[in-house]
Formats: sequence, structure tokens, C-alpha cells
Amino acid sequence: MLQDVASSSPKIKIQSSSKEETIPQFEILLNGQPKGIRFKGIPGGHEFTSLVIAILNVDGKGKFPDQNLISRIKSLKGPIRIKTYISLSCENCPDVVQALNQMSLLHSDFQHEMIDGGYVQDEINLLGIQGVPSVVVNGKLIHSGKTHLLDLIEKLEGTFGTNKDLSKNVTQDLGTFDVAVIGGGPAGVSAAIYSVRKGLKTAILAERIGGQVQDTRGIENLISVPYTEGPQLSNQLRQHLQAYPVTVIEQRRVKKLEKGDKKKILLEGGEFLSAENIIITSGAKWRELQVEGEKEYLGRGVAYCPHCDGPFYKGKKVVVVGGGNSGVEAAIDLAGIVGEVILFEFQDKLKADRVLVDKLNSLSNISVVLQAKITRVIGNGQKVTAIEYQDRRDDNLHKIDLDGIFVQIGLLPNTGFVKNFLELSPFGEIIVDEKGRTNQPGVYAAGDVTTTPYKQIIIAMGEGAKAALAAFEDRMYKKASG
Repeated sequence: MLQDVASSSPKIKIQSSSKEETIPQFEILLNGQPKGIRFKGIPGGHEFTSLVIAILNVDGKGKFPDQNLISRIKSLKGPIRIKTYISLSCENCPDVVQALNQMSLLHSDFQHEMIDGGYVQDEINLLGIQGVPSVVVNGKLIHSGKTHLLDLIEKLEGTFGTNKDLSKNVTQDLGTFDVAVIGGGPAGVSAAIYSVRKGLKTAILAERIGGQVQDTRGIENLISVPYTEGPQLSNQLRQHLQAYPVTVIEQRRVKKLEKGDKKKILLEGGEFLSAENIIITSGAKWRELQVEGEKEYLGRGVAYCPHCDGPFYKGKKVVVVGGGNSGVEAAIDLAGIVGEVILFEFQDKLKADRVLVDKLNSLSNISVVLQAKITRVIGNGQKVTAIEYQDRRDDNLHKIDLDGIFVQIGLLPNTGFVKNFLELSPFGEIIVDEKGRTNQPGVYAAGDVTTTPYKQIIIAMGEGAKAALAAFEDRMYKKASG
């Protein structure tokens, strides 16, 4: 494979080592000097992209983080030695591998090694890893599961600390805009495009363009598009956004908002920008069970991504928690891999679409437990061994021995930064009227973060457009009456 890669460019050469290894492994050098990027295993499947991007990045090509993030990476206290255990079938692993590889190029004392878990089962068992990607430092698991660059930087800052001289945050004004959109999912991109098409100076702030859609596998209900997948749709959203003069500010997290005719958006890290109108489309994240043992066994039996972590449970017994579309789809997918699936639902019937429930009922290795409340995740210190639940019909507690738990219980709105700024529902959603207006003049919201019913991509797109049109309408009315 490496010879084929090298044959693609005269700039790439293979240098063999005389040292014999039982596992195929290599590192990338630049002008004979190590750059801190190693691969243990054969980076095929989804990780082939990580190899190609690493080669391009070592040569200074490709998209790197902006200067603010680069400064945070350089400020990490070294030495930093990281191993990431992956599976070649994992769709989320490349994001972590590629981010850590880039950090190794930007930091003077940073080494990162991608390890294909299929080659090192003894290490996997010793570390108690049951999910990928798993990021390990000095034999300790510091992260498991999907994440992206901004969260990784924060995780490493907490693990290694920072050099205070290098990490001083300098307050930076990113500009003043007519409209600032917070969130880069379908609602946010729609709002930004509709705003800029009205001739308004528009910025969009996002942790990543695509948002939660990036983690969605099959999409079959986006009308006029019979089938697509999350990463593909996210790329199309980005391309559409780039066709307009929208200022895109990525890998940022909003700290808080301040009122005024020109509202101020304060970002974590000291940056800020101002805008006359704000449209909040910050979406939602996976909801956790919030029971004893859940966080302790994350990546060691507790998982949120059946596509990534399902292969670890081949022939084993697992539980899926959640009877909506996500939960039923997860149970169906896992049924083709594991030995037995038990689906738990809190209510007295499944909430998923009928076509999914019919498919679920046709599979012989899936059973369903209704009116069940998960009360505890049980483990032996190394991995999950059982789950405890309460039968809501008689309040009796039951225990089921198992090997893994996949949590699929819906979404939690990302409204932490507006809790003392906007009126929220009891579920933490931003309360909006029929045009997306909030209780604060000049502030609008759309998509999964709001009280608008039915959390669907196509609805989020429409609501984003509606909020942008409402903001423009209110601006025009204000000018006409003022």
C-alpha cells in the first residue's frame, strides 16, 4: 500500500528500517526528520484518508486551524505522547486521528500514534477499551467516542496543562455585522444564506459546519433527495455557504451574549463580535442517561454510536436504550452483528416510525422491554457487566447481565450560553413565536434548539430561512418607523 502511495508523487519516498516488527508500522518523516506522526497497523478503510491528509499536512498543504487555535495548541505543556486506538470500520475515528496528527505538526514536543485495535487485542483488553476512537495517555483512557478539534484541545489542556506565557488570551474583535448566526447545522446555514441574500453583512459561528448532521448516517427523508449521508450533506451545506460572502468562523464556542442595540457575542478564548441581529441555531447534543456508572464506563461498555462501536460486541449481548427512530435503527443495525439485542423504552409503546418498528419485529434476536426506567449501569471496574432498571408498572427493580449499552434517548438543546439571556421551556429549548422571534428584540432562533416541534433536517432548514426573513422584515419595519 505504501509503495502505491509513494508511486503517486516523486516527492514521496519509502525508507525501510532493519528493525523487525510483528505488527506493520511506520512514521512520516520530512527531510529525514520525524514529525511526530506514527501509524501502527495498515491505515485502510476510513483511515486511508488520514494517511493521505497526514502526508499533505507534513508538506504544509491542506486546511489547518486558524491562528487562535494554533496558539492554544502550541501552549500545551509537553512532552505530549498520545495513542489513539481505532477500528477501520469507524466513521468517527478519522476526525480524531487527523486532528491529533495536525497538533503534532504544530507543537514542538507532540507525538501521536494511530493504532489499529485489531492488531493489539492484548492491549485493548488490558486497557478495557470497548469503543473507538479511544485516546490514551500514559496507559490512561482520556477520551472515547466521537469528538472534534475544539473539544480535543480542551481535553488536552485539562490533561497536560498550558504554558501561561504562551496561552494568554488577547481580546480580539472579530468585527461588527448586521446578522450573526450561531450554529452551523441545516438551520444555521439556511439562516446565513437567506440573510446574506438580502444584502446583509452576515457571519456564521460554529463548532463545525454541518453540526449534528455530521454524525448522521443514512438520510432518506430529505424531500427530493432519495438518499444521502450526514458527511456528504454537511459538505454540500459548506459548499452552498461558500458561494456567498458569509464570514465563516469555525471551531468556536459561544460563552455568553450581552444585550444592546449592537449585541455582543463573547467567545471562549477572549474573542468577540457584535451584531444588530442574532439568529441562534445551536442545535442539540445526544442526551445522556445521567445514572450511576454511565460516565465511569464510557468507552468500556457504554456507547452512543452503534456504527462505530458495534463491531466490538460481535456475538455478544447488548442493550439499546430508546424507542424512537434512532434507538430502533440502532437495534436493527446491531442485530446483524451481535448475538442478542434488548431494546428498552420508557413509555408504553415505541415512538419510531411504523416501517422501522415492522423491521424490528421481523428480527428474531431482538426483544423489547416497555415502561422501563434505567437506574444504574453496573461494571466490574474494567467494563460493563449489567444494567439495572425499574419496571414502571410495579416499581420493581430488575438486573440484566450484558456486555454493552447503546444510549439513543434523543437530544438535549445546546442552550447553556443563553440560560440567563432568553426565555427557555422546561426542557431547555428556546421559546420562539411563529416567526422565530425570542423574548429579546433582535434575537431569533431556529431548528432543534427551539420549541418548534419535530426535530427534522428539512424542518430546521425551513425554520432557519423563516428566522432570517423575520429578522430582515423587522429591520425594515424598524427603519421605516424610526
